[in-house]
Amino acid sequence: MAQTGELFYGDNLEVLRRHVDDESVDLVYLDPPFNSNANYNILFAERDGSRSAAQIKAFGDTWQWDRAAVSAYEEVVERGGDLSRTMQAFRAVLGSSNMLAYLAMMAPRLAELQRVLKPTGSLYLHCDPTASHYLKLLLDSIFEPRHFRSEIAWKRSSAHSDTKQGRRIHGHIHDVIFFYTKGEDWTWNPLYTPYSESYVDRFYTHVDDAGRRYRLGDLTAAKPGGDVSYEWHGRRPYKGRFWAYSREKLDQMHAEGRIYIPKKPDGVPSYKRYLDEMPGVPLQDLWTDLDPIHANAAERLGYPTQKPESLLERIIESSSNEEDVVLDPFCGCGTAVAVAERLNRGWIGIDVSYLATNLIKSRLVHAFGEGVDFTVTGEPTTVEDAASLAKEDPYQFEAWALGLVGARTNAKKKKGADQGIDGRLMFHERVGGKTREILISVKSGRIGVRDVRDLRGVIERENAEIGVLITMATPTKPMRAEAASAGIYRSGSEGVGSWGEHPRLQILTVDELLEGKRIDMPPMSGNLTFRRAPEAERRRPIAKPLFRNLPDPSAARPLFEAPSESH
Repeated sequence: MAQTGELFYGDNLEVLRRHVDDESVDLVYLDPPFNSNANYNILFAERDGSRSAAQIKAFGDTWQWDRAAVSAYEEVVERGGDLSRTMQAFRAVLGSSNMLAYLAMMAPRLAELQRVLKPTGSLYLHCDPTASHYLKLLLDSIFEPRHFRSEIAWKRSSAHSDTKQGRRIHGHIHDVIFFYTKGEDWTWNPLYTPYSESYVDRFYTHVDDAGRRYRLGDLTAAKPGGDVSYEWHGRRPYKGRFWAYSREKLDQMHAEGRIYIPKKPDGVPSYKRYLDEMPGVPLQDLWTDLDPIHANAAERLGYPTQKPESLLERIIESSSNEEDVVLDPFCGCGTAVAVAERLNRGWIGIDVSYLATNLIKSRLVHAFGEGVDFTVTGEPTTVEDAASLAKEDPYQFEAWALGLVGARTNAKKKKGADQGIDGRLMFHERVGGKTREILISVKSGRIGVRDVRDLRGVIERENAEIGVLITMATPTKPMRAEAASAGIYRSGSEGVGSWGEHPRLQILTVDELLEGKRIDMPPMSGNLTFRRAPEAERRRPIAKPLFRNLPDPSAARPLFEAPSESH
């Protein structure tokens, strides 16, 4: 598999089975919906909490114990093995519940993810307390309990109070990330976090003439090895101890200014461990140093479950190397794939919603430029494909069609004044100028002059600059005439660039869009439709040693090991 990006639209179970080879992936990160009675694939929310029908469709009916859930459950059970027994135990405990439906959906997907991992690969599953205990049992059944490595707690928000039925309960401020490996040998790049200020003040109490802080380390050992019973600078180790190094090594370290010799004649020399040479605290399983994405953060894209890039950077750097392949089967707004791209990894992203895949494509282009190298599989490429999608799922057809022109689903879509407006595209003619808007209506069935008149009425009422009707069918001459009668939008009123004339009401067919035709509009100095991801510079990860599950951890330690921080 080429070390580039591959973005798939579709059910991740089907995509994994059809497109991802056995043992072809180095790292899996998944942040699936948590089954918390919420629609997690919602991209855009209004201040009043309203959601568009297309967004709600994405995951609104996924976790119901229905015929599809029964079929998924039976498929897992009939395959036998530990996973089958675990699912049957869940059925005995949970009954025919929505939680069982959720687990029946997750079980075969986790099994497929284990299949595609390389023998040295790792999996990180991000979840919350709603189903974490059940998911861990599924993972134990699939990966075997001996391949469980860590349960990471990530502090995802600052302290707050939660109220349940009028009673105070503990504030929910952390998520759980389960870390499993495919086998006994796995890719592992040790990472470190900075020492706390209190730790530095407590232990690094010495300062040399150059202003460098250091602490004193032992130069003796309990078990001798070689000629270590000698006098050095008139000193010997304490009774029962021996020099840890040869006389030549001590002379060398002393010449380098690395040994502290006490003024007391009986004081034992010590090694100077400089703070600026210490890597820090080895990464622990409690992550409180990675802040969530705040409302004004540059990387915030408006996706409600978006995770910070720093979180994915830590996971990807610790458990993969350059040119490895990272897979995210629930990629949402694409944080994992964007970080993988920045860290020079190949990646595979899968999502069941065009709302998500459109956002990911926009994010990658904004961050890495038009030349970013990735392919998209699962999107319609012909009129026949588009017609099939429209028949199978009109909501996804609508989202796909809007994505062709860079628009987003209308979050205000509801019965009444906005009826018929499926998408909005907002832009500026100049930086800091007036926010302008294009209203879009998508039709996959029969259309007529009335549809054009309805759209014309809405853009006039809302004072939008342009209206666009996207249609599967070929427009009639009366429809073209009605569109032409809506007049012209003239750009350039803000004194930027040249004046331009653009039809105020335009009709574009799916066939024309697939051929590359786009909305006739002014060149934009800023498309506001999707929040712009900050530009990213690809970088090589910090060079770190690669350990393969050393049976004796001490064998991997440097000569002068950083002490563990404990309080």
